[in-house]
Amino acid sequence: MSTEPTPTAHSLVPLSEAECWQLLGESGIGRLAVVVGHQPDVFPVNYLVDDQRIVIRSAEGTKLAAALMGQLVAFEIDAFDSTYHAGWSVVVHGTATEDRSLPGTMRDESLDLEPWADGTKSRYIHIQPSTITGRRLPPLPQPVEEE
Repeated sequence: MSTEPTPTAHSLVPLSEAECWQLLGESGIGRLAVVVGHQPDVFPVNYLVDDQRIVIRSAEGTKLAAALMGQLVAFEIDAFDSTYHAGWSVVVHGTATEDRSLPGTMRDESLDLEPWADGTKSRYIHIQPSTITGRRLPPLPQPVEEE
């Protein structure tokens, strides 16, 4: 007798790594999770995918310092539809680095990565993934009525 739950029409469906990369390439807004001191913190960021890495443009400060302290980071993107209780999410775990070499800086500056928020954002965080996971919750057949 199986102890696994029986899948329903509204079960979470794992995404393949290729599907995760496709969604990462189509989005542009995500959340960077880092450890600041002994506390986790999450920063909304705009980003792009370059050569199987997540690239985030940043100002100097807490986010940059925490990401580059040699700790592992997490990066997440998602979308949802509250009417049909559907959505998906992709989570990337990896190491954040910065390439301050002249060729690395020139490559980063050639990317079409414009910050949304004002301010000088001349630093680039690269997330090299160690794991990429995703899941999708398919839409319900009928919209959910709000109470």
